[in-house]
Amino acid sequence: MHFLGIEISPVGTCVVALDLESAEVSAEASAQHAWIEGLPTGYREQDPAGWIEAVNRAVNECLTKLGSHRNRVAAIGIAGPLRGTVALDSASRIVRPVKLAGDLSARRQSEEIARVFGGAPGLLELIGQASGPDSLAAEILWLKQHEPYHFQQITSFLSAQDFMAYWLTGERATEPGTASATGLFDIRKRCWSAELVNAIDPSLMGRLPPLATPLEPRGLLRPALAQAWGLSEQVQVGAGSATPMLAALAAGCVSTGTVAVELGSSGTIVGIRDAPVIDLRGEISALCNATGGWMGLASTVNAVAAIELVRRHYGWTQEQFEAAVAAAPPGADGLLFLPYVTGETVPRLPEGCGVLHGMTLANFIPSHFARAAAEGVALGLGYGISRLCDLGFEPTEIRLLDSGSASQTTRQLLADVFGVPVVPVGSAQGAAVGAAMQAAVAFFRQSGESLGFEEIASYLVSSEPEGRCEPDPERHDLYQHLMSRQQYLVDTLHPAGFL
Repeated sequence: MHFLGIEISPVGTCVVALDLESAEVSAEASAQHAWIEGLPTGYREQDPAGWIEAVNRAVNECLTKLGSHRNRVAAIGIAGPLRGTVALDSASRIVRPVKLAGDLSARRQSEEIARVFGGAPGLLELIGQASGPDSLAAEILWLKQHEPYHFQQITSFLSAQDFMAYWLTGERATEPGTASATGLFDIRKRCWSAELVNAIDPSLMGRLPPLATPLEPRGLLRPALAQAWGLSEQVQVGAGSATPMLAALAAGCVSTGTVAVELGSSGTIVGIRDAPVIDLRGEISALCNATGGWMGLASTVNAVAAIELVRRHYGWTQEQFEAAVAAAPPGADGLLFLPYVTGETVPRLPEGCGVLHGMTLANFIPSHFARAAAEGVALGLGYGISRLCDLGFEPTEIRLLDSGSASQTTRQLLADVFGVPVVPVGSAQGAAVGAAMQAAVAFFRQSGESLGFEEIASYLVSSEPEGRCEPDPERHDLYQHLMSRQQYLVDTLHPAGFL
């Protein structure tokens, strides 16, 4: 039996076919997305109609690779970005392009909402999180103020994954994991915050999708699509969720206390709990997960950008960069790189910049610069892990998902920074596999068979013992010192306006 997982990201759409019997991905395909060009500085938008085209193309390619096994597809799951809301009118037409991560056009509206409720502390008390300029709450207020004609036309706001589920089934709904990323959701009560929603606009509640559980399928695949794809009309479409929630599921993070790090276009840290993860400092995002519980999330935007900057400067391949990192001693002989070249979320530096500190005639050489960049990124992830620990997490190991798991140098560096073993997990497709897993659990429950998330994770998610890296105590002590030094520089330079 096969389950399709679809992941929609700003870069493109990925589709995988998960074979439950063999516990492996038997086919996969992808299609790219295009950005809208010519927008003002601080705007990042895409046309969601392009997502439909990309999903259709990638699903067809994936099913072609499956061949005759396509008739064994039982359900489809969907993952989408934390930010990316589609606005529809009464005729289900797309009203305007979608704002995606990195769009800062609604910063003033975010501040306006916070002021109404007493700033970040008031929002934390009200809904358990302080929504930022990338939240749906701020975006809706921006639409109301800057595009009132569009705002009046909109009858439904749907996340990328919920929009795609609507296209697949004709049913509109969402689940707590997706809703918890909007800035309109009460994390503790797991419902829309009427007080916050009404403060933005009294008509807004009627435009938000109804809530369903992660175990409730969205519906059956539309007959026209089933026929076009050569699938049964009984194929179910799962609830779906946001990419970090389903990436955590793909990493096997389903029981309370488990922690995973995903290294993709950014560095994402997730920790699973059976209670809300409320950070009064606002650095760890309190969210609901894809299995019915809660999670804390930290995202480091520069996990790739800082390293790419060094690679491009020297014209290195990834392998050459890794070799340079390995050639330099831990600590890079005092060279420390604050890697906030595109601004950062943890620590919160929306207008941050990179800082190279501790340069000497002896250490300002290519290998040490490479080592400082890699360590700067790892220390940033380590800071995120330390914030989870401040909130009660005590991980005995960190599961590593995606591209970082391929590098021995990266794995060892992270283990030394974190101070606990780092274990790569088998799924390289991340959230798309998690979406297929979630759809499978819902399918079997609908069929009257008991299949829990822990059971499917223990069956499908395999760690790679040969890739496990144990921390070196001496290097961990060194990196604890460097992390303190890094944070001291942040705390000194940022208030003064230099970072």
